Amino acid sequence: MSESSADTLEVVLVKAGRTKIRYPARLLSDDGTRITVRAPWAAPGARDFGFVRFEPGDVFTEHYWRDRWYAVKEVYAADGTLKGWYCDVTRPAARDGDALLVEDLDLDLWCSADGATVLRLDEDEFEASALRTTDPAAAAAALRGLAELESLARGGLLRTL
Repeated sequence: MSESSADTLEVVLVKAGRTKIRYPARLLSDDGTRITVRAPWAAPGARDFGFVRFEPGDVFTEHYWRDRWYAVKEVYAADGTLKGWYCDVTRPAARDGDALLVEDLDLDLWCSADGATVLRLDEDEFEASALRTTDPAAAAAALRGLAELESLARGGLLRTL
């Protein structure tokens, strides 16, 4: 059975005013506040971050909110084993028809599947972005989003989202 357009969204990730990546994802749910999609690793080849490796065959279950300044991505290996959670600090997501628009604000967080490793990422990129100067309210919301993600991760609550 083929997927209808109602079952598929195109995730459009924008960073610094430019489209960073776009990829099709299967829509799992949209309750008006949270949108959940599933998609295979969308970048070409593998990417080794040192603390985790994303590679072809990995599957991401991605949670986006219209009222939160972050997205949470459950990362599974091809065999279904949970690798962990990669979390992006973003502006609240917006859905425009079959497109899910997400603006990345540079800050990220990684939490391993066992919860033992929680890493704040790309704080240098955030500082270099000048968001604090160009949009102080968004910068403050981004920092609050990162703090909330870290609290969820350290409390073992990412799996409950």
